[in-house]
Amino acid sequence: IAGFSTHSYFASMSGSGKKQSCRLLCLPFTLAKQAFSLALSIALPILSTLLGPFKQPAINFLENNRGLVILFFCLPASFIFDLAIKARIFVQRRFLDPDSTHAARVNEIRDRVKEWGKVPASDHKPLCTARPNWLSLSTTFFDKTKCHQIPIDLHEILHFDEENLILHAEPNVTVREVVEFLVPRGYTLAVCLEVGDATLGGLAFGVGMTTYSHKVGLYQETISEYEVVTANGEMLTVRADNAHSDLFYCLPWSHGTLGLLVSLKLQVVPAKKYVHLKYITANSQTEYCQMMMKYSGANDKQGKVADFVEATIFSKEKAVIMLGTFAEKKDAPEVKVNDVCLWYKPWFYKHVESILEAGRNHEELIPLESYLLRHNRAIFWVLESMIPFGNHPLFRLFFGWLCPPKPAFLKFTTTPLIREWTFAKQVFQDIVLPLDTLKDQVEEATRLFDRWPLLVYPCRIYDHKRGAQGQLRAPPSSRLTPGTNFAMFNDLGVYGTPGQLEKKLPYNPTKAMREMEKFTRDVGGYSFLYADLFMNEEEFEQMFDLTLYKKVRKQYNCDGAFPTLYEKIRPEVDVIAIGEEYAKKNN
Repeated sequence: IAGFSTHSYFASMSGSGKKQSCRLLCLPFTLAKQAFSLALSIALPILSTLLGPFKQPAINFLENNRGLVILFFCLPASFIFDLAIKARIFVQRRFLDPDSTHAARVNEIRDRVKEWGKVPASDHKPLCTARPNWLSLSTTFFDKTKCHQIPIDLHEILHFDEENLILHAEPNVTVREVVEFLVPRGYTLAVCLEVGDATLGGLAFGVGMTTYSHKVGLYQETISEYEVVTANGEMLTVRADNAHSDLFYCLPWSHGTLGLLVSLKLQVVPAKKYVHLKYITANSQTEYCQMMMKYSGANDKQGKVADFVEATIFSKEKAVIMLGTFAEKKDAPEVKVNDVCLWYKPWFYKHVESILEAGRNHEELIPLESYLLRHNRAIFWVLESMIPFGNHPLFRLFFGWLCPPKPAFLKFTTTPLIREWTFAKQVFQDIVLPLDTLKDQVEEATRLFDRWPLLVYPCRIYDHKRGAQGQLRAPPSSRLTPGTNFAMFNDLGVYGTPGQLEKKLPYNPTKAMREMEKFTRDVGGYSFLYADLFMNEEEFEQMFDLTLYKKVRKQYNCDGAFPTLYEKIRPEVDVIAIGEEYAKKNN
Protein backbone atom coordinates (compact mmCIF):
# COMPACT_ATOMS: atom_id res chain seq x y z
CA ILE A 1 0.00 0.00 0.00
CA ALA A 2 2.75 2.42 0.97
CA GLY A 3 4.69 1.57 -2.21
CA PHE A 4 1.65 2.14 -4.42
CA SER A 5 0.91 5.42 -2.64
CA THR A 6 4.50 6.55 -3.12
CA HIS A 7 4.33 5.75 -6.83
CA SER A 8 1.02 7.62 -7.14
CA TYR A 9 2.40 10.53 -5.19
CA PHE A 10 5.39 10.97 -7.51
CA ALA A 11 3.27 10.29 -10.60
CA SER A 12 0.95 13.14 -9.65
CA MET A 13 3.79 15.63 -9.35
CA SER A 14 3.87 18.34 -11.95
CA GLY A 15 4.43 22.07 -12.16
CA SER A 16 7.15 24.21 -10.68
CA GLY A 17 10.15 22.98 -8.76
CA LYS A 18 8.83 24.69 -5.65
CA LYS A 19 5.56 22.75 -5.86
CA GLN A 20 7.53 19.49 -6.31
CA SER A 21 9.76 20.34 -3.34
CA CYS A 22 6.69 20.97 -1.20
CA ARG A 23 5.25 17.59 -2.13
CA LEU A 24 8.58 15.86 -1.48
CA LEU A 25 8.81 17.46 1.94
CA CYS A 26 5.23 16.44 2.77
CA LEU A 27 5.85 12.86 1.58
CA PRO A 28 7.23 11.58 4.95
CA PHE A 29 4.04 12.69 6.72
CA THR A 30 1.88 10.90 4.15
CA LEU A 31 3.94 7.71 4.33
CA ALA A 32 4.09 7.79 8.14
CA LYS A 33 0.31 8.09 8.35
CA GLN A 34 -0.16 5.21 5.87
CA ALA A 35 2.42 3.04 7.63
CA PHE A 36 0.76 3.65 11.00
CA SER A 37 -2.67 2.74 9.59
CA LEU A 38 -1.25 -0.39 7.91
CA ALA A 39 0.52 -1.47 11.11
CA LEU A 40 -2.69 -1.05 13.12
CA SER A 41 -4.76 -3.00 10.58
CA ILE A 42 -2.30 -5.93 10.82
CA ALA A 43 -1.47 -5.76 14.54
CA LEU A 44 -4.91 -5.32 16.08
CA PRO A 45 -6.49 -8.57 14.80
CA ILE A 46 -3.33 -10.51 15.76
CA LEU A 47 -3.28 -9.00 19.26
CA SER A 48 -7.01 -9.66 19.65
CA THR A 49 -6.49 -13.34 18.78
CA LEU A 50 -3.42 -13.77 20.99
CA LEU A 51 -5.01 -12.09 24.01
CA GLY A 52 -8.07 -14.33 23.76
CA PRO A 53 -9.44 -14.82 27.29
CA PHE A 54 -7.16 -12.06 28.61
CA LYS A 55 -8.70 -9.42 26.34
CA GLN A 56 -11.63 -8.40 28.55
CA PRO A 57 -9.59 -8.34 31.80
CA ALA A 58 -7.02 -6.17 29.99
CA ILE A 59 -9.75 -3.78 28.85
CA ASN A 60 -11.16 -3.68 32.39
CA PHE A 61 -7.71 -2.89 33.78
CA LEU A 62 -7.22 -0.07 31.30
CA GLU A 63 -10.67 1.36 32.03
CA ASN A 64 -10.14 1.25 35.78
CA ASN A 65 -6.64 2.69 35.57
CA ARG A 66 -7.16 5.36 32.96
CA GLY A 67 -4.66 7.64 34.67
CA LEU A 68 -1.91 5.20 33.69
CA VAL A 69 -3.24 4.99 30.12
CA ILE A 70 -3.16 8.78 29.89
CA LEU A 71 0.31 8.97 31.44
CA PHE A 72 1.95 6.28 29.32
CA PHE A 73 -0.01 6.68 26.08
CA CYS A 74 -2.02 9.89 25.77
CA LEU A 75 0.67 12.27 27.04
CA PRO A 76 3.53 10.91 24.86
CA ALA A 77 1.21 10.48 21.86
CA SER A 78 -0.07 14.04 22.31
CA PHE A 79 3.49 15.34 22.40
CA ILE A 80 4.49 13.46 19.23
CA PHE A 81 1.24 14.43 17.51
CA ASP A 82 1.88 18.10 18.37
CA LEU A 83 5.41 17.90 16.96
CA ALA A 84 4.14 16.29 13.76
CA ILE A 85 1.41 18.89 13.29
CA LYS A 86 3.86 21.75 13.91
CA ALA A 87 6.35 20.22 11.46
CA ARG A 88 3.60 19.80 8.86
CA ILE A 89 2.43 23.38 9.30
CA PHE A 90 6.05 24.60 9.11
CA VAL A 91 6.59 22.72 5.85
CA GLN A 92 3.32 24.01 4.42
CA ARG A 93 4.08 27.61 5.36
CA ARG A 94 7.79 27.54 4.54
CA PHE A 95 7.44 25.73 1.21
CA LEU A 96 3.84 26.62 0.43
CA ASP A 97 2.50 25.58 -2.93
CA PRO A 98 2.24 28.91 -4.85
CA ASP A 99 -1.18 27.88 -6.18
CA SER A 100 -2.53 27.13 -2.71
CA THR A 101 -4.19 30.44 -1.96
CA HIS A 102 -7.19 30.79 0.29
CA ALA A 103 -9.39 31.29 -2.77
CA ALA A 104 -8.04 28.11 -4.38
CA ARG A 105 -8.65 26.08 -1.23
CA VAL A 106 -12.20 27.42 -0.96
CA ASN A 107 -12.86 26.65 -4.64
CA GLU A 108 -11.79 23.07 -4.04
CA ILE A 109 -14.38 22.81 -1.23
CA ARG A 110 -17.03 24.39 -3.46
CA ASP A 111 -16.25 21.91 -6.24
CA ARG A 112 -16.67 18.99 -3.83
CA VAL A 113 -20.06 20.32 -2.69
CA LYS A 114 -21.16 20.80 -6.30
CA GLU A 115 -20.12 17.23 -7.11
CA TRP A 116 -22.25 16.06 -4.18
CA GLY A 117 -25.13 18.10 -5.63
CA LYS A 118 -24.99 16.08 -8.87
CA VAL A 119 -25.77 12.84 -7.03
CA PRO A 120 -29.45 11.81 -7.36
CA ALA A 121 -31.48 13.19 -4.47
CA SER A 122 -32.49 9.66 -3.43
CA ASP A 123 -28.81 8.84 -2.82
CA HIS A 124 -27.95 12.07 -1.00
CA LYS A 125 -26.31 11.87 2.39
CA PRO A 126 -26.26 15.05 4.50
CA LEU A 127 -23.07 17.10 4.31
CA CYS A 128 -20.58 17.48 7.15
CA THR A 129 -16.86 18.16 7.48
CA ALA A 130 -14.35 15.31 7.29
CA ARG A 131 -12.73 16.40 10.57
CA PRO A 132 -12.59 13.24 12.74
CA ASN A 133 -14.85 13.12 15.80
CA TRP A 134 -11.88 12.53 18.06
CA LEU A 135 -10.37 15.88 17.05
CA SER A 136 -13.39 17.83 18.34
CA LEU A 137 -13.82 19.12 21.90
CA SER A 138 -17.36 17.73 22.14
CA THR A 139 -18.06 14.86 24.53
CA THR A 140 -20.33 13.28 21.91
CA PHE A 141 -19.48 11.17 18.86
CA PHE A 142 -21.66 12.27 15.94
CA ASP A 143 -21.85 9.45 13.38
CA LYS A 144 -20.18 10.97 10.33
CA THR A 145 -20.31 7.71 8.40
CA LYS A 146 -23.95 8.55 7.63
CA CYS A 147 -22.87 11.83 6.01
CA HIS A 148 -21.02 12.90 2.89
CA GLN A 149 -17.79 14.26 4.36
CA ILE A 150 -16.08 17.34 2.89
CA PRO A 151 -12.39 17.88 3.77
CA ILE A 152 -11.82 21.40 5.15
CA ASP A 153 -8.04 21.82 5.00
CA LEU A 154 -7.99 25.44 6.17
CA HIS A 155 -5.37 26.24 8.82
CA GLU A 156 -4.03 29.71 7.97
CA ILE A 157 -4.14 33.15 9.56
CA LEU A 158 -4.93 35.18 6.45
CA HIS A 159 -4.54 38.82 7.48
CA PHE A 160 -4.28 41.06 10.53
CA ASP A 161 -5.74 44.53 10.02
CA GLU A 162 -3.92 46.40 12.79
CA GLU A 163 -5.64 49.68 12.03
CA ASN A 164 -9.18 48.32 12.40
CA LEU A 165 -8.23 45.58 14.89
CA ILE A 166 -9.63 42.73 12.79
CA LEU A 167 -8.08 39.27 12.39
CA HIS A 168 -9.04 37.30 9.26
CA ALA A 169 -8.42 33.58 9.70
CA GLU A 170 -9.40 30.17 8.41
CA PRO A 171 -11.57 28.00 10.68
CA ASN A 172 -9.03 25.36 11.74
CA VAL A 173 -6.61 27.87 13.26
CA THR A 174 -6.36 27.06 16.97
CA VAL A 175 -6.56 29.38 19.96
CA ARG A 176 -2.93 28.63 20.82
CA GLU A 177 -1.79 29.61 17.32
CA VAL A 178 -3.70 32.89 17.56
CA VAL A 179 -2.27 33.63 21.00
CA GLU A 180 1.27 32.98 19.73
CA PHE A 181 0.56 35.24 16.73
CA LEU A 182 -1.12 38.17 18.51
CA VAL A 183 0.49 38.41 21.95
CA PRO A 184 4.03 39.28 20.71
CA ARG A 185 2.42 42.05 18.64
CA GLY A 186 0.68 43.48 21.69
CA TYR A 187 -2.86 42.22 21.02
CA THR A 188 -5.28 39.48 21.94
CA LEU A 189 -8.66 38.24 20.75
CA ALA A 190 -11.52 40.01 22.50
CA VAL A 191 -12.85 36.58 23.51
CA CYS A 192 -9.96 34.14 23.83
CA LEU A 193 -10.85 30.69 25.14
CA GLU A 194 -8.48 29.16 27.71
CA VAL A 195 -8.16 25.80 25.89
CA GLY A 196 -5.35 25.98 23.32
CA ASP A 197 -6.70 23.20 21.07
CA ALA A 198 -10.07 24.88 20.46
CA THR A 199 -10.41 26.11 16.87
CA LEU A 200 -11.73 29.49 15.79
CA GLY A 201 -14.31 27.83 13.55
CA GLY A 202 -15.48 25.44 16.24
CA LEU A 203 -16.07 28.33 18.61
CA ALA A 204 -17.82 30.35 15.88
CA PHE A 205 -20.38 27.64 15.06
CA GLY A 206 -20.57 26.56 18.71
CA VAL A 207 -20.08 29.08 21.49
CA GLY A 208 -17.24 30.71 23.41
CA MET A 209 -17.08 32.73 26.59
CA THR A 210 -14.17 34.05 28.64
CA THR A 211 -13.37 36.40 31.49
CA TYR A 212 -13.50 39.38 29.07
CA SER A 213 -17.10 38.57 28.10
CA HIS A 214 -18.60 40.91 30.71
CA LYS A 215 -17.32 43.69 28.43
CA VAL A 216 -18.11 42.33 24.94
CA GLY A 217 -20.43 39.33 25.28
CA LEU A 218 -20.12 35.86 23.79
CA TYR A 219 -17.53 34.95 21.15
CA GLN A 220 -20.17 35.43 18.42
CA GLU A 221 -20.45 39.14 19.30
CA THR A 222 -16.82 39.64 18.27
CA ILE A 223 -17.27 38.15 14.76
CA SER A 224 -17.88 40.77 12.08
CA GLU A 225 -17.91 38.49 9.03
CA TYR A 226 -18.19 34.85 8.00
CA GLU A 227 -17.34 33.22 4.68
CA VAL A 228 -19.63 30.23 4.21
CA VAL A 229 -20.03 27.62 1.48
CA THR A 230 -23.71 26.74 1.12
CA ALA A 231 -25.43 23.52 0.11
CA ASN A 232 -25.44 24.79 -3.49
CA GLY A 233 -21.66 25.27 -3.53
CA GLU A 234 -21.90 29.07 -3.40
CA MET A 235 -19.46 31.04 -1.29
CA LEU A 236 -21.28 33.76 0.69
CA THR A 237 -19.88 36.68 2.63
CA VAL A 238 -22.18 36.90 5.64
CA ARG A 239 -22.46 40.06 7.74
CA ALA A 240 -25.04 41.64 10.02
CA ASP A 241 -25.50 44.54 7.58
CA ASN A 242 -25.89 42.71 4.26
CA ALA A 243 -28.54 40.56 2.59
CA HIS A 244 -27.53 37.54 4.68
CA SER A 245 -28.16 39.11 8.10
CA ASP A 246 -30.61 36.38 9.15
CA LEU A 247 -27.96 33.77 8.41
CA PHE A 248 -25.40 35.89 10.30
CA TYR A 249 -27.42 35.65 13.51
CA CYS A 250 -28.13 31.93 13.14
CA LEU A 251 -24.59 30.67 12.41
CA PRO A 252 -23.54 30.78 16.11
CA TRP A 253 -24.83 27.72 17.97
CA SER A 254 -25.60 26.06 14.59
CA HIS A 255 -22.80 23.45 14.81
CA GLY A 256 -22.27 23.20 11.06
CA THR A 257 -25.92 22.62 10.15
CA LEU A 258 -26.31 25.71 7.94
CA GLY A 259 -23.16 25.68 5.83
CA LEU A 260 -19.41 25.05 5.75
CA LEU A 261 -17.30 27.78 7.33
CA VAL A 262 -14.22 28.73 5.30
CA SER A 263 -13.09 31.92 7.07
CA LEU A 264 -14.11 34.49 9.67
CA LYS A 265 -13.13 37.96 10.85
CA LEU A 266 -12.69 38.53 14.56
CA GLN A 267 -12.38 41.54 16.85
CA VAL A 268 -8.96 42.06 18.42
CA VAL A 269 -8.14 44.29 21.41
CA PRO A 270 -4.86 46.02 22.35
CA ALA A 271 -3.07 44.36 25.24
CA LYS A 272 -0.02 44.75 27.46
CA LYS A 273 2.72 42.40 28.53
CA TYR A 274 1.06 41.32 31.79
CA VAL A 275 -2.29 40.90 33.48
CA HIS A 276 -2.36 42.42 36.96
CA LEU A 277 -4.55 39.89 38.74
CA LYS A 278 -6.14 40.58 42.12
CA TYR A 279 -7.57 37.69 44.14
CA ILE A 280 -10.37 38.64 46.54
CA THR A 281 -11.58 35.99 48.97
CA ALA A 282 -15.27 35.79 49.88
CA ASN A 283 -16.55 33.98 52.97
CA SER A 284 -20.31 33.90 52.37
CA GLN A 285 -22.61 33.12 49.50
CA THR A 286 -24.31 36.50 49.76
CA GLU A 287 -20.94 38.22 49.60
CA TYR A 288 -19.64 36.55 46.44
CA CYS A 289 -23.02 36.86 44.67
CA GLN A 290 -23.11 40.60 45.37
CA MET A 291 -19.45 40.99 44.37
CA MET A 292 -20.04 39.33 41.00
CA MET A 293 -22.97 41.64 40.24
CA LYS A 294 -20.88 44.66 41.22
CA TYR A 295 -17.57 43.79 39.58
CA SER A 296 -19.16 42.62 36.29
CA GLY A 297 -20.99 45.92 35.79
CA ALA A 298 -24.39 44.20 35.88
CA ASN A 299 -25.96 46.94 38.00
CA ASP A 300 -24.42 50.10 36.58
CA LYS A 301 -23.32 50.76 33.00
CA GLN A 302 -21.17 53.67 34.25
CA GLY A 303 -19.32 51.57 36.80
CA LYS A 304 -15.65 50.97 36.08
CA VAL A 305 -14.93 47.28 35.59
CA ALA A 306 -11.72 45.28 35.32
CA ASP A 307 -10.66 43.84 31.96
CA PHE A 308 -11.10 40.29 33.27
CA VAL A 309 -13.58 39.02 35.87
CA GLU A 310 -14.14 35.48 37.11
CA ALA A 311 -14.98 33.53 40.24
CA THR A 312 -14.01 30.08 41.43
CA ILE A 313 -16.45 28.80 44.06
CA PHE A 314 -14.94 26.17 46.36
CA SER A 315 -17.95 25.57 48.62
CA LYS A 316 -21.37 27.05 49.25
CA GLU A 317 -19.87 29.82 51.34
CA LYS A 318 -16.29 30.13 50.04
CA ALA A 319 -15.11 31.64 46.77
CA VAL A 320 -12.30 33.64 45.20
CA ILE A 321 -13.13 36.54 42.88
CA MET A 322 -10.39 37.40 40.36
CA LEU A 323 -10.10 40.83 38.76
CA GLY A 324 -7.49 41.35 36.05
CA THR A 325 -6.30 44.41 34.15
CA PHE A 326 -3.79 44.74 31.32
CA ALA A 327 -0.52 46.08 32.76
CA GLU A 328 3.18 46.67 32.22
CA LYS A 329 5.71 45.96 34.93
CA LYS A 330 6.19 49.70 35.48
CA ASP A 331 2.48 50.02 36.30
CA ALA A 332 2.94 47.88 39.42
CA PRO A 333 6.69 47.70 40.15
CA GLU A 334 6.19 46.30 43.67
CA VAL A 335 4.00 43.39 42.50
CA LYS A 336 5.74 40.08 41.82
CA VAL A 337 5.56 38.27 38.49
CA ASN A 338 4.19 34.72 38.57
CA ASP A 339 4.16 32.64 35.39
CA VAL A 340 1.36 30.26 36.38
CA CYS A 341 1.82 28.12 33.26
CA LEU A 342 5.33 26.86 34.01
CA TRP A 343 5.20 23.07 33.93
CA TYR A 344 6.27 22.57 37.56
CA LYS A 345 3.82 25.11 39.01
CA PRO A 346 0.57 23.98 40.70
CA TRP A 347 -2.48 23.84 38.48
CA PHE A 348 -4.07 27.27 38.37
CA TYR A 349 -7.21 26.43 40.31
CA LYS A 350 -5.05 24.82 43.02
CA HIS A 351 -3.02 28.02 43.16
CA VAL A 352 -6.30 29.95 43.64
CA GLU A 353 -7.41 27.50 46.33
CA SER A 354 -4.16 28.04 48.24
CA ILE A 355 -4.95 31.78 48.36
CA LEU A 356 -8.39 31.01 49.80
CA GLU A 357 -6.86 28.69 52.41
CA ALA A 358 -4.36 31.39 53.38
CA GLY A 359 -7.34 33.61 54.16
CA ARG A 360 -6.01 36.80 52.64
CA ASN A 361 -6.31 38.73 49.41
CA HIS A 362 -3.44 38.55 46.95
CA GLU A 363 -2.20 40.16 43.75
CA GLU A 364 0.41 39.30 41.12
CA LEU A 365 1.47 40.00 37.56
CA ILE A 366 0.94 37.11 35.13
CA PRO A 367 2.46 37.17 31.63
CA LEU A 368 -0.39 37.72 29.17
CA GLU A 369 -0.03 34.45 27.27
CA SER A 370 0.07 32.51 30.53
CA TYR A 371 -3.02 34.28 31.80
CA LEU A 372 -4.96 33.57 28.61
CA LEU A 373 -4.09 29.86 28.82
CA ARG A 374 -4.02 29.58 32.62
CA HIS A 375 -6.63 26.78 32.74
CA ASN A 376 -5.16 24.87 29.79
CA ARG A 377 -2.73 22.59 31.67
CA ALA A 378 -5.42 21.02 33.86
CA ILE A 379 -8.24 21.61 31.32
CA PHE A 380 -9.77 23.72 34.11
CA TRP A 381 -9.92 20.87 36.68
CA VAL A 382 -11.11 18.06 34.43
CA LEU A 383 -7.67 16.44 34.41
CA GLU A 384 -7.90 15.66 38.13
CA SER A 385 -10.69 13.16 37.41
CA MET A 386 -8.48 11.46 34.83
CA ILE A 387 -5.06 11.71 36.50
CA PRO A 388 -5.76 11.92 40.26
CA PHE A 389 -2.04 12.32 40.95
CA GLY A 390 -1.59 14.98 38.27
CA ASN A 391 -1.02 17.91 40.64
CA HIS A 392 1.53 16.06 42.78
CA PRO A 393 4.84 18.00 42.80
CA LEU A 394 6.80 15.02 41.47
CA PHE A 395 4.35 14.44 38.63
CA ARG A 396 4.47 18.12 37.72
CA LEU A 397 8.26 18.16 37.87
CA PHE A 398 8.82 15.12 35.64
CA PHE A 399 5.69 15.03 33.47
CA GLY A 400 4.07 18.46 33.82
CA TRP A 401 5.68 19.64 30.58
CA LEU A 402 3.61 17.03 28.71
CA CYS A 403 0.29 18.41 29.97
CA PRO A 404 -2.38 18.76 28.97
CA PRO A 405 -3.08 15.60 27.00
CA LYS A 406 -4.70 16.59 23.75
CA PRO A 407 -8.48 16.15 23.97
CA ALA A 408 -8.09 14.28 20.68
CA PHE A 409 -6.22 11.45 22.40
CA LEU A 410 -8.56 11.40 25.38
CA LYS A 411 -11.38 10.80 22.90
CA PHE A 412 -9.24 8.40 20.85
CA THR A 413 -8.84 6.13 23.92
CA THR A 414 -12.55 6.25 24.81
CA THR A 415 -14.02 2.75 25.04
CA PRO A 416 -17.81 2.24 25.19
CA LEU A 417 -17.59 1.93 28.98
CA ILE A 418 -15.54 5.11 29.37
CA ARG A 419 -18.00 6.87 27.07
CA GLU A 420 -20.77 5.90 29.50
CA TRP A 421 -18.71 7.16 32.42
CA THR A 422 -18.45 10.63 30.82
CA PHE A 423 -22.07 11.26 31.79
CA ALA A 424 -22.96 8.47 34.26
CA LYS A 425 -20.00 8.80 36.63
CA GLN A 426 -18.84 12.31 35.74
CA VAL A 427 -20.35 15.63 34.83
CA PHE A 428 -19.05 18.00 32.14
CA GLN A 429 -21.40 20.94 31.74
CA ASP A 430 -21.19 24.64 30.92
CA ILE A 431 -24.47 26.49 31.25
CA VAL A 432 -25.38 30.11 30.41
CA LEU A 433 -27.61 31.51 33.17
CA PRO A 434 -28.78 34.95 34.36
CA LEU A 435 -26.19 36.26 36.83
CA ASP A 436 -28.87 37.48 39.25
CA THR A 437 -29.78 33.80 39.82
CA LEU A 438 -26.24 32.85 40.92
CA LYS A 439 -27.34 31.88 44.44
CA ASP A 440 -29.99 29.55 43.01
CA GLN A 441 -27.49 28.17 40.49
CA VAL A 442 -25.08 27.19 43.25
CA GLU A 443 -27.89 25.67 45.34
CA GLU A 444 -29.07 23.54 42.39
CA ALA A 445 -25.57 22.47 41.35
CA THR A 446 -24.80 21.53 44.95
CA ARG A 447 -28.00 19.54 45.37
CA LEU A 448 -27.68 17.72 42.07
CA PHE A 449 -23.91 17.21 41.67
CA ASP A 450 -22.16 18.21 44.90
CA ARG A 451 -19.05 18.90 42.84
CA TRP A 452 -16.48 21.59 43.66
CA PRO A 453 -15.10 23.92 42.54
CA LEU A 454 -17.58 25.70 40.29
CA LEU A 455 -16.52 28.07 37.52
CA VAL A 456 -18.30 31.41 37.03
CA TYR A 457 -17.63 33.82 34.16
CA PRO A 458 -19.96 36.84 33.79
CA CYS A 459 -21.08 37.58 30.23
CA ARG A 460 -23.30 40.03 28.39
CA ILE A 461 -26.25 38.66 26.41
CA TYR A 462 -27.52 41.28 23.97
CA ASP A 463 -30.91 42.30 22.68
CA HIS A 464 -30.11 43.21 19.06
CA LYS A 465 -33.52 44.86 18.60
CA ARG A 466 -34.38 42.80 15.53
CA GLY A 467 -37.06 40.42 16.81
CA ALA A 468 -35.83 36.87 16.19
CA GLN A 469 -32.06 36.95 16.68
CA GLY A 470 -30.92 33.39 16.29
CA GLN A 471 -31.00 30.51 18.73
CA LEU A 472 -30.63 32.74 21.81
CA ARG A 473 -33.63 34.85 22.69
CA ALA A 474 -33.30 38.51 23.54
CA PRO A 475 -33.03 38.84 27.35
CA PRO A 476 -36.18 40.09 29.10
CA SER A 477 -36.28 43.85 29.64
CA SER A 478 -36.51 43.30 33.41
CA ARG A 479 -33.00 41.87 33.38
CA LEU A 480 -31.32 44.51 31.20
CA THR A 481 -28.63 46.61 32.79
CA PRO A 482 -30.27 50.06 33.08
CA GLY A 483 -29.69 52.19 29.98
CA THR A 484 -28.23 49.34 27.88
CA ASN A 485 -29.33 46.62 25.45
CA PHE A 486 -27.70 43.77 27.39
CA ALA A 487 -28.32 41.65 30.46
CA MET A 488 -25.56 40.10 32.53
CA PHE A 489 -25.54 36.31 32.41
CA ASN A 490 -22.78 33.93 33.45
CA ASP A 491 -21.24 30.62 32.53
CA LEU A 492 -21.61 28.05 35.29
CA GLY A 493 -19.00 25.35 34.76
CA VAL A 494 -19.45 22.00 36.55
CA TYR A 495 -16.70 19.45 35.86
CA GLY A 496 -15.64 16.18 37.47
CA THR A 497 -16.99 13.30 39.54
CA PRO A 498 -20.25 14.04 41.40
CA GLY A 499 -19.72 14.19 45.16
CA GLN A 500 -22.44 11.60 45.75
CA LEU A 501 -20.34 8.97 43.98
CA GLU A 502 -17.19 9.94 45.86
CA LYS A 503 -19.14 9.61 49.13
CA LYS A 504 -20.77 6.36 47.93
CA LEU A 505 -24.26 7.87 48.13
CA PRO A 506 -27.16 7.21 45.71
CA TYR A 507 -26.80 9.15 42.47
CA ASN A 508 -29.02 9.15 39.39
CA PRO A 509 -27.27 10.94 36.47
CA THR A 510 -30.44 11.03 34.37
CA LYS A 511 -32.49 12.63 37.15
CA ALA A 512 -29.71 15.09 38.03
CA MET A 513 -29.10 16.24 34.46
CA ARG A 514 -32.78 16.50 33.56
CA GLU A 515 -33.47 18.56 36.67
CA MET A 516 -30.54 20.86 35.87
CA GLU A 517 -31.80 21.29 32.32
CA LYS A 518 -35.30 22.09 33.61
CA PHE A 519 -33.86 24.69 36.00
CA THR A 520 -31.94 26.18 33.06
CA ARG A 521 -35.10 26.43 30.93
CA ASP A 522 -37.11 27.87 33.81
CA VAL A 523 -34.71 30.78 34.41
CA GLY A 524 -34.17 31.47 30.69
CA GLY A 525 -30.71 29.94 30.33
CA TYR A 526 -28.94 27.78 27.75
CA SER A 527 -26.84 24.62 27.90
CA PHE A 528 -23.57 24.58 25.94
CA LEU A 529 -24.06 22.05 23.16
CA TYR A 530 -20.61 20.42 23.30
CA ALA A 531 -21.79 18.36 26.29
CA ASP A 532 -24.29 15.53 26.61
CA LEU A 533 -27.92 16.67 26.63
CA PHE A 534 -30.73 14.73 28.28
CA MET A 535 -33.53 16.83 26.73
CA ASN A 536 -35.91 15.51 24.13
CA GLU A 537 -36.44 17.57 20.99
CA GLU A 538 -39.53 19.34 22.35
CA GLU A 539 -37.65 20.43 25.48
CA PHE A 540 -34.70 21.47 23.34
CA GLU A 541 -36.95 23.81 21.36
CA GLN A 542 -38.28 25.26 24.60
CA MET A 543 -34.73 26.17 25.65
CA PHE A 544 -33.59 27.48 22.25
CA ASP A 545 -35.53 29.67 19.83
CA LEU A 546 -35.39 27.90 16.45
CA THR A 547 -37.87 30.19 14.67
CA LEU A 548 -35.30 32.08 12.61
CA TYR A 549 -33.04 29.01 12.34
CA LYS A 550 -35.79 27.00 10.61
CA LYS A 551 -36.55 29.90 8.28
CA VAL A 552 -32.86 30.16 7.33
CA ARG A 553 -32.61 26.41 6.69
CA LYS A 554 -35.37 26.69 4.10
CA GLN A 555 -33.98 29.89 2.59
CA TYR A 556 -30.51 28.38 2.04
CA ASN A 557 -31.66 24.88 1.02
CA CYS A 558 -30.26 23.22 4.13
CA ASP A 559 -33.09 20.71 4.59
CA GLY A 560 -31.73 17.39 3.39
CA ALA A 561 -28.30 18.93 2.80
CA PHE A 562 -27.20 19.24 6.44
CA PRO A 563 -28.35 17.48 9.62
CA THR A 564 -30.71 19.46 11.82
CA LEU A 565 -29.28 21.06 14.93
CA TYR A 566 -30.85 18.52 17.29
CA GLU A 567 -29.66 15.63 15.12
CA LYS A 568 -26.12 17.04 15.15
CA ILE A 569 -25.75 17.64 18.88
CA ARG A 570 -27.78 14.91 20.54
CA PRO A 571 -25.72 12.12 22.16
CA GLU A 572 -25.04 9.11 19.96
CA VAL A 573 -25.98 6.77 22.84
CA ASP A 574 -29.16 6.57 24.91
CA VAL A 575 -27.95 8.65 27.85
CA ILE A 576 -31.30 8.45 29.66
CA ALA A 577 -31.51 4.64 29.63
CA ILE A 578 -27.82 4.22 30.47
CA GLY A 579 -28.09 6.82 33.23
CA GLU A 580 -31.05 4.99 34.79
CA GLU A 581 -29.14 1.70 34.62
CA TYR A 582 -26.18 3.24 36.43
CA ALA A 583 -28.56 4.74 39.01
CA LYS A 584 -29.76 1.25 39.92
CA LYS A 585 -26.15 0.07 40.27
CA ASN A 586 -25.17 3.12 42.32
CA ASN A 587 -28.14 2.72 44.63
